Amino acid sequence: MSGAALERVFREASGRIVGALAARFRDLQLAEDACAEACARALEDWPRSSVPEDPAAWLYQVASRVALDAVRRRETRHRLAVTLQADEAQVDAPEEDSAAIPDERLRLIFICCHPAVSVDARAALTLRLVCGLSTQEIARAFLTSEVAMSQRLGRAKRKIADAGVPFETPGPEHWLERLDAVLSTLEIAYAKAHEDAAASGAHARYAAEVLELTGTVATLMPEEAEPAALAALVRFAEARRPARVDADGVMIPISEQNPALWCRPLIDEGRRYLDHANQNHPDCGRVLQAQIHGQWCARKALSEPPPWPAILALYDRLLLLQDDPVVRLNRAVATAEVRGAATALREVEALDPRLVTEYGPYHAVRADLLRRIGRIGEARETYDRAIALIETHAERAWLICRRAECRD
Repeated sequence: MSGAALERVFREASGRIVGALAARFRDLQLAEDACAEACARALEDWPRSSVPEDPAAWLYQVASRVALDAVRRRETRHRLAVTLQADEAQVDAPEEDSAAIPDERLRLIFICCHPAVSVDARAALTLRLVCGLSTQEIARAFLTSEVAMSQRLGRAKRKIADAGVPFETPGPEHWLERLDAVLSTLEIAYAKAHEDAAASGAHARYAAEVLELTGTVATLMPEEAEPAALAALVRFAEARRPARVDADGVMIPISEQNPALWCRPLIDEGRRYLDHANQNHPDCGRVLQAQIHGQWCARKALSEPPPWPAILALYDRLLLLQDDPVVRLNRAVATAEVRGAATALREVEALDPRLVTEYGPYHAVRADLLRRIGRIGEARETYDRAIALIETHAERAWLICRRAECRD
């Protein structure tokens, strides 16, 4: 198995393993350390012998033994070690390991989104543990530095440890207090998949997983608007996947995509979720975001004009509830189409540079606006900055094409 394949196995399995170990041993740091040790042993053992038929089960089995040994070495945890001895037979049985690794990631997300820590820290910690995102990837999603995010994650772990947070599945009476963090986790996980139009990156699998999980949350909490709204948004976005790249693998902007290629069954499903969300709470943030995607998916043909005025109006409403750089940046794209590129550029350049300097889409939008108003030299430099920050192939290829259009 190649190094890239091993990395993919570790990335896909580690989150579930850490969550399962944390739930079993009630110790987050122990779970992380044991999983890391199991991955290290795999790097030594698998090239010499062979990759197990079920790599995730092998990793969980080894990590469980490592954790159990660590518990036994702690004199202060002697009683826990005795209690856990009864589990050792299960750890030794390979057929039990597959069952012990939870396939229901949603349960782990609810477990990790404990109210002992702040909402954003809960989401960040869950993205790290359950989804396996790197600290750098999480930092970019939250528009902060890697150092600051590392500190935030450290504080969250200490808070969980100090508070003696039980890693157990919460009952329905506790779902609502964890819901926002759960939905934020799912949003960011899906964003990592969606940012790659070609679905060729390390996080592509999140698209299908979040599609399923959002439907599950919406079913579990039918009286809440936001789970249904997120389920609608993800379906609208995934429905457009077949039209997001051209024959050369270059990203196609949403306004230039052929709606005839979109997946209508997914759009219809998304519409049902959105109708339900609108009935419950039509003016909350996630419902407005789903409505924006719904406006796009209402197009039936490329000959129909893009719904820019309706999109801008929805962003105006969303801005009253969620005034952040990402919303303002997306709104500026619509502003450019309705009120002109110069107006949009002023809004983009008013954003706090400390929050967007390392955010690739900011530079991509700004470069396009500079190009459209004729500031060609600045546009080329800004495209270069965006190309340096954006790693996905289809998006980089599109930016390179746009930069090539910048001629004096």
